[in-house]
Amino acid sequence: MNTRQLTPTRLVLALLTAGVLGGAGATYVAGSHARAAAPAAVAHATALPAGANGAPDFSAITDRYGPAVVNISVSGVKQAAADDEAPAAARGGLPPGVDPNDPFFEFFRRFQGPQPRGQGDEVVRGQGSGFVVSADGLILTNAHVVRDASEVIVKLTDRREFKAKVLGADTKTDVAVLKIDVQNLPTVPLGRARDLKVGEWVLAIGSPFGFENSVTAGVVSAKGRSLPDDSFVPFIQTDVAVNPGNSGGPLFNSRGEVVGINAQIYSRSGGYQGLSFAIPIELATQVKDQIVATGKARHARLGVSIQEVNQTLADSFKLDSPEGALVSAVEPGGPAAKAGLKAGDVIRQVNGQRIVASGDLPALIGQSAPGSQVTLEVWRQGRRESLTAQLGDAGEKKAQVAQAGSGAEQGKLGLALRPLQAQEQREGGVSQGLVVVDVGGPAERAGVQPGDLLMAVNGTPVQSVEQVRAAVAASAKSVALLIRRDGDTLFVPVRIG
Repeated sequence: MNTRQLTPTRLVLALLTAGVLGGAGATYVAGSHARAAAPAAVAHATALPAGANGAPDFSAITDRYGPAVVNISVSGVKQAAADDEAPAAARGGLPPGVDPNDPFFEFFRRFQGPQPRGQGDEVVRGQGSGFVVSADGLILTNAHVVRDASEVIVKLTDRREFKAKVLGADTKTDVAVLKIDVQNLPTVPLGRARDLKVGEWVLAIGSPFGFENSVTAGVVSAKGRSLPDDSFVPFIQTDVAVNPGNSGGPLFNSRGEVVGINAQIYSRSGGYQGLSFAIPIELATQVKDQIVATGKARHARLGVSIQEVNQTLADSFKLDSPEGALVSAVEPGGPAAKAGLKAGDVIRQVNGQRIVASGDLPALIGQSAPGSQVTLEVWRQGRRESLTAQLGDAGEKKAQVAQAGSGAEQGKLGLALRPLQAQEQREGGVSQGLVVVDVGGPAERAGVQPGDLLMAVNGTPVQSVEQVRAAVAASAKSVALLIRRDGDTLFVPVRIG
């Protein structure tokens, strides 16, 4: 499932590891026969005294459950790509893919750790946090904390250190499970994120910048947040101060129960700026149980590209409110296509649960089991319809997309286009242009998105795919696409040569 935000503002989504290891999408599993840890009883929260003025007694929570929070140090060796080595050296040892002009540049430069500037392997190090969920050494943390790690060291609050085995890591939810060989460890009680209320007090314990067992507190700012990172997580948003090194640490409610795993922040500087995000503990536990049983987690997929429904689109589709996930493209032969979903459908409910923001859909689908059936309520041509879809396996998505191939079908630009329908022309107040159904390659890198209206190429109006092909064929290295989005138009330069 491909979720794209139709907002021009770019915020930086910062992973909270002090010294990030590896690249996007990497998964570390400790061997093909990682032995499942024996389950142990999880601690149960007991009544904690209230602080002054009825506020939670954070000192009591810290004293009781702080010993179950651990510091995680990781190191690994990463092979440097030949075409990335020289630029990395010129950028002061930054990892491949980090642009010096990116607003996140300074964060990576400061917290990536020492980087060799020559050819060959790169030794990288990082730090994060975690917490013990069973007395026999089972620990939860973030997947990005242990990404590409060849050695993981867990340090307890009593200063003992243990080499940990990574039982598995799931990049879709950013949850990893570690195991250390020790018994009778203190554990944390697990609560229910679904019971959290906006405005409720929460507490974080972790190792920001390596300062172990640091405690910060705040309130729940929002629930069910969808972030533009292609994850399946309905995040808990808080204003708790967390920073690099807090990744993987627990988020406690006022009763001393863990309700989330601190994972990310929104920031323009790379540091805390008031928006922190945690993974709900129910989702983390679900992933943990799969990893302990099989060494990996599986997620379902529907096989659609979706976009947000704004007021203009809601008016166009005659919706009573700007809610739902607008289907902009359906993967041929995928689960959605077999269920009868079409581009232009608006998915309003999944198994009776409302889809308010488009990101609610991948969060619900991703938490389902591959092969399970879901009932979809869709809005199509002014009326509600009910469809049943049998979900596929998200692990098979890349292979199927590659098999479908986008180069020949979408041309040099990487655009899949269709003409405007008469009704769309009337409702949008436009008489020309082509709707972007799907996008990849150069056009996607330039910022073109499904749902955009392509009005002109190099200043020449276009009304057919043949006109676009002709204009691109006549261009040598780049083309200027006039794009209309949410009532605004702008030229987007796209390099094709």
